[in-house]
Amino acid sequence: MTKKLIIIALGGNALLKNGQKGSISEQSLNIRETLKSLYPIIKEGHDLIITHGNGPQVGYILLKNDAGEQVYDIPQVPLDVAVADTQSEIGYLIQSELFSLLHQNDINREVISTNTMVKVSADDPAFQNPTKRVGKTYYDTAEVEKLQSEKAWIFKEETKNGKTGWRRVVPSPKPVDIISKNTINTLARNGAIVIAVGGGGVPVTIEGNTIHGAEAVIDKDLATALLAKQINADQFIILTDVPYVYLDYGTDRQKALKTINVQDAVKYMKKGKFGEGNMAPKIQAAINFIKSGGKEVLITDLKGIQNQEGTKIVKN
Repeated sequence: MTKKLIIIALGGNALLKNGQKGSISEQSLNIRETLKSLYPIIKEGHDLIITHGNGPQVGYILLKNDAGEQVYDIPQVPLDVAVADTQSEIGYLIQSELFSLLHQNDINREVISTNTMVKVSADDPAFQNPTKRVGKTYYDTAEVEKLQSEKAWIFKEETKNGKTGWRRVVPSPKPVDIISKNTINTLARNGAIVIAVGGGGVPVTIEGNTIHGAEAVIDKDLATALLAKQINADQFIILTDVPYVYLDYGTDRQKALKTINVQDAVKYMKKGKFGEGNMAPKIQAAINFIKSGGKEVLITDLKGIQNQEGTKIVKN
């Protein structure tokens, strides 16, 4: 067996399932079950980096921000600090569950969680067109007017499940550089399992020799693809809630894709065959990785990863 450097991006369902409140015990149990599905890869001894989302967790921190400010006059935590907070929390949960799994199976490998900063461009057009929904599910009109005036927050109206309300939106700029990529690479290639780029990483801009946190959220899959590119990973795996990528998902024309080349992936993206929701960013991340020299991307669910089954995106 040839040892590979594999990067696995855990989707939201790996941490928190629909209908759950988000308690630590719920998240720990979900992570435990997810890691059991990853065990065949771990057992084979491949170099491994794990990344993860943080959408609900950041949302909870922002809700705590609101409550703390309103009730106790506690200052709000900036969004970059909230992302760093969730990286540490989720990283610790994955690290502890993975430590237990390794020792239960007599595998002597260290696990380390990193708080990863990711550079974005201060000139990214996303800062002028915020689209990423965060925080409270719905604000009423009076709250929106107050927060727009006091904090210059931006809101967009949304209708979901028959309810209409206002959601706070923040920029989602493209990742430009993984600040600690060399350290992550060195640790992974020397046998440690590294947890990195959580929630897309802490978004920062660099001005001269100074780093500034950005009020933004980076797409986790795009940041993971950039890391995979920068350290020349062999395989990029994206875990999601479905076993395959589908064309025209949710319609009577729905079709599962098993293996496609990057040219077809680009063609389907341009035609809008993956929609604009959860799957399109994953396909774009896969395209970015393959075009930068990556060999293969696998998009699948927890069951599929055990047998390396799902949608494979390759160069040719």
